[in-house]
Amino acid sequence: MITVSLCMIVKDEEKVLGRCIDSIRDLVDEIIIVDTGSSDRTKEIAAGYTSRVFDLEWMDDFAAARNYSFEQATMEYIMWLDADDVLYEKDRSKFADLKQSLSWEPDAVIFDYHLAFDAAGNATAASRRYRLIKRSQGYRWRNPVHEYLDVTGGKVLQTDIAVSHHREGNHSARNMRIIQQWIENGGKLEGRNLFFYANELLDQREYREASECYETYFRESAGYREDRIAACGKLAECYHHLGRKEKKLDSLFKSFHYDVPHADFCCTIAGCFEERGEWALAIYWYNRALESRQPEGYMGVVNLVSQTWLPHVQLCLCFAKLGQLRQAFEHNEHALSYLPGEANLLENKRRLELALGMTMPAEHPEGSNDDAPAVE
Repeated sequence: MITVSLCMIVKDEEKVLGRCIDSIRDLVDEIIIVDTGSSDRTKEIAAGYTSRVFDLEWMDDFAAARNYSFEQATMEYIMWLDADDVLYEKDRSKFADLKQSLSWEPDAVIFDYHLAFDAAGNATAASRRYRLIKRSQGYRWRNPVHEYLDVTGGKVLQTDIAVSHHREGNHSARNMRIIQQWIENGGKLEGRNLFFYANELLDQREYREASECYETYFRESAGYREDRIAACGKLAECYHHLGRKEKKLDSLFKSFHYDVPHADFCCTIAGCFEERGEWALAIYWYNRALESRQPEGYMGVVNLVSQTWLPHVQLCLCFAKLGQLRQAFEHNEHALSYLPGEANLLENKRRLELALGMTMPAEHPEGSNDDAPAVE
């Protein structure tokens, strides 16, 4: 069985730190907490779990802090988590099995990273991260902000174990400050740093400046595939807010230069045609979303609802607009299979069954609203 050091960097995380460590403490062999200047009870809470709590002066460099935490590790493998991460029971079980059953020693292990959730707790957006690495390989973190683990060479194992991220607060202003300070110290806005800078401009609703940075980024000759694809979607978002609908659509189609069509891009393209009332074209692209499969090994963010219920909901609407109520009903049923009990979908079902002669009209209860937002 492999041994694992859990490494974390923290600051003012008293609200979530215990939840995170409780979800993993019995599955790791060592816990290392690096505190970068907490003013709350974070260090006190950390000391309740481990004696290996270290202080590090914050230097506006996340990679440096994470590398320092890795340098304190003594076990065969290093696992990293943020304080607002958690492993739920099904993933705890998978991780326990992984530790026990590895028949070979990968140099890096990839986990899913769940980033957003619906009301029922189901993941709606996810990416993939190098989460567990062999300490002897000496892999390092790069970039002061939007840091990434530079895993080059070695054997990689992909798993479906998920770390769930429940983000606390908005860090865009902090990130922008670190990037601007890095530029002032001689850092060049190119490659990934230019991409990350554009992302921060977008988060701060500086749409024109962000779009210019993305366009500059695309003129560069090299870049990570996942970054290029993400930039297409973010550039489309900029043009949406700037009211440049044709440029928005062009940016979405640009993603096809870098990969097969992804479901979330297909849905957004479909939405552009839906806005125009071009229902047949919208139907075509929503169907492409349903057919889409994420390429193996893709590490970028994936909008999971674009592969499940969302295209069915919109196809129901589009077919209804064309008067093709049987098809609308079928897609509403598919959507209900993902979201049973969802009020608007149940109202769609009632109206469509009535229109198709599948049920007899029922008296409406007092106070009901027959104009509820549903299929029209």
